[in-house]
Amino acid sequence: MLEIGKRPVTLLDGDIVRQNLSNELSFSKEHRDINVRRIGFVASEITKNRGVAICAPIAPYAATRSEIRSNIEANGGFIEVHVATPLDVCEKRDRKGMYAKARAGLIKGYTGIDDPYEIPESPEVRVDTSGKSPDEAAQEILIYLGQKRYI
Repeated sequence: MLEIGKRPVTLLDGDIVRQNLSNELSFSKEHRDINVRRIGFVASEITKNRGVAICAPIAPYAATRSEIRSNIEANGGFIEVHVATPLDVCEKRDRKGMYAKARAGLIKGYTGIDDPYEIPESPEVRVDTSGKSPDEAAQEILIYLGQKRYI
């Protein structure tokens, strides 16, 4: 995006935002929604100023995603990308050991284990990364953005 486009691009990584803007929050449903709404607010401000915000949180609840979409679309485009990777693949890739801790009962309310993940019904892009490299997955997204003339 930085190489292709002419607009500033900001990555809002869920872990980094949580560490810097939401470190007082737990992982309860209420606090997850607060964190995702904060990311959405920052993204809407970036969009309002003609920037591109790439948001990468775990946003497990459909109602919150819909709310954020409405807020951002008031200022520009919104593309929902569902990284539709099966849970077993996510667990195999888990470098931090969070899924193992959740399975062992050491972490409560973990998305996909004992807290639901509401699968997006109609995202603009759905990518299953099971058999793809990160570059191949990103290419699918870039193709969509090109087709819709975002880049």
